[in-house]
Amino acid sequence: MSLIKMTPYQVLLCASVLLTGCASNEIYRSIYEPCTVSQSNACEQNSLHQYNTGMDNEYTLGFVEIDDQGQMRDRKQMQALLDTLYKKAAEESILLTVFVHGWHHNARPGDPNIESFKDNLAKLSAIESQRSKSLHRPARKIAGVYIGWRGESIDVPPFNYLTFWDRKSTAQDVGYLGVSELLVKLEEIANVRNSMVPPIKSRLVVIGHSFGGQVVYSATSQILASRFVDSQEGKGFTDTAKGFGDLVVLLNPAFEALRYAPFYDLAQARCSYFPEQVPRLAILTSEADGATGTLFPLGRVFSTVFETHHDIVRNDCKHTLELDEGEADRNTVGHYLPLISHTLKPLGKEMNLKVANMDNMKNIWSTQTPGGSTQYGSTVLTHLNKTNAQNPYLNVRVDEEIIADHNDVFNEKVMEFIRLLIGLSTED
Repeated sequence: MSLIKMTPYQVLLCASVLLTGCASNEIYRSIYEPCTVSQSNACEQNSLHQYNTGMDNEYTLGFVEIDDQGQMRDRKQMQALLDTLYKKAAEESILLTVFVHGWHHNARPGDPNIESFKDNLAKLSAIESQRSKSLHRPARKIAGVYIGWRGESIDVPPFNYLTFWDRKSTAQDVGYLGVSELLVKLEEIANVRNSMVPPIKSRLVVIGHSFGGQVVYSATSQILASRFVDSQEGKGFTDTAKGFGDLVVLLNPAFEALRYAPFYDLAQARCSYFPEQVPRLAILTSEADGATGTLFPLGRVFSTVFETHHDIVRNDCKHTLELDEGEADRNTVGHYLPLISHTLKPLGKEMNLKVANMDNMKNIWSTQTPGGSTQYGSTVLTHLNKTNAQNPYLNVRVDEEIIADHNDVFNEKVMEFIRLLIGLSTED
């Protein structure tokens, strides 16, 4: 095989493309005053937005931007968000949803992930308004937080695809540093009045996509483990397994299955759960996701070549797990089949399925059976009988008709399922 020869001019041209194609490394949202969005005012430079004021789909959206080293681009931006949300949470119940984007995205006005997140917040708000009327309680106000970081360091195709491993390393730094602080402070806000009588129950959901899934997992994994064990001083009883906030959702996450294996073991070692146990971590990966299913393991072949791996067999609570450490270290969490707990497929001609909706979600979840299937909107969730049916950690393999590829995570089929999960995990 011959090497490709390049003239000095070609080398200079490629270097010029790479240098001039560097993605912006500046803050996008530099005005920290709240701004009401209208047709005549998009509030593009503001970090705090108010949408549809006074309507059934009203919501607030805030932005926090983080640099490549995991530091806040401006701590005043974060503080403005926290001050706004703290005031809101002190006065009324809120449902706070955080989204961390992945590869090729950022906080630039008009980014497709921002637009899709806004659409989902509006739908959550409309659902909450409707449910508040049927339950005869005040509607929880919907607030969203979009965490922006440099999802690619070069934005010129096809060179931007060379940023995969650079951005993977950056995502880990972003999660361990700045995002951890922000998420803990957001959880504190969600809990601000939960201890009062009568409590105003606010809730927190965190969603990460692609490398944003790695960001979220890096930021929350140790907290998840600690709260699952819940070894507080003087405790002499077993409780439901807690999580970070109320629910963490990872969509086509780009991190190794081996990093998830200890949490799989942790949950497996508990042989039974109370009927009121709800999901705390849901990982959803499309079977057709080439970025995490093909590109990721190809790169990991080279980065793990000098590492040693073993085969492990677990037999916890009558469930056997045979773990190949090498395969788990090369493949992402959603493409390593031994750790998959559920499948999510389009609704077909199944008969006698339990049908979950916002009114009966908790009852449906508590009465699941090993290997059983449940209808969630236009999808069917099937338990694979590898774990306890009420296990709060779900690793779901999703049919390509529901999530077509790596970036198809905001389509209505999967968002409907996620909104139902949010309803299950956040309803009082």
